[in-house]
Amino acid sequence: MRTRSFTNEKGILYLVATPIGNLSDFSFRAIEILKSVDKIYAEDTRNSIVLLKHYNISTPLESYHEYNQDIKTDSVVEEIEKGLNIAIISDAGLPIISDPGYKIVEKASKLGLRISTIPGASAGISALIASGLAPMPYTFYGFLDSKKAKRIKELNDLKYINHTIIFYEAPHRIMETLSDMLEVFGNRNVVIARELTKTFEEYIRGTIKELLELDSIKGEIVLIVEGYKDESRLDDNPYQKIEELISLGYKPNEAIKEISKLYNLDRKELYKGYLDYKNQGE
Repeated sequence: MRTRSFTNEKGILYLVATPIGNLSDFSFRAIEILKSVDKIYAEDTRNSIVLLKHYNISTPLESYHEYNQDIKTDSVVEEIEKGLNIAIISDAGLPIISDPGYKIVEKASKLGLRISTIPGASAGISALIASGLAPMPYTFYGFLDSKKAKRIKELNDLKYINHTIIFYEAPHRIMETLSDMLEVFGNRNVVIARELTKTFEEYIRGTIKELLELDSIKGEIVLIVEGYKDESRLDDNPYQKIEELISLGYKPNEAIKEISKLYNLDRKELYKGYLDYKNQGE
């Protein structure tokens, strides 16, 4: 169903970017909006109150996080429908990206309520443009799963993407993630951007193996990973590639799955083509 946001007596939902580290990176417009709205929703009010106090923003503040979003989404949208102006902020950077709030935006957009973005800092894009890796095209992924088996599966799904990939990662898990990337991706070029805009901002560049030699990495981390580089793959016969993987010990279904991702082909169609290819050779 088509919907359009329109101006009426109902309120507005503002998505307001906050600084990713340095409090001075807050726009005048963002401050004005947060002072003028009826209520602000934040993932962690303990973090957000520091920013609001710094700029003398006394607007009522409430929490909205992954544990209460199912309960609160409807009530937040109802507030906008009643004419209240509502702002959603993140602990740092753009809201909604790797943060709760999407359900509110989804429902508000379906109802045709007004939604406005107040732009600002983004840790992922800020790290990308200073990384030295190709800035375009890129794929933003955010956080990988914290469980190893699921993380390996996610990495396998990303293995043949030839875009630069942006990840967020916790410092206590970064070495484990790099180790998994080495296993799945091979030894690619990567960049760790840590503590962006803060006093100890640092970019650590090298291969995955080189970064795994570091003792530890602390602080807020953005991980930028080079995309898949085997440009010659499309000149090869995908059925021969399947045969090569099988000769290396892959099961036929595993080999077909890998090659379907590599060539961006439908798995069922590839399987049918492979059977025809085998029959012709017999």
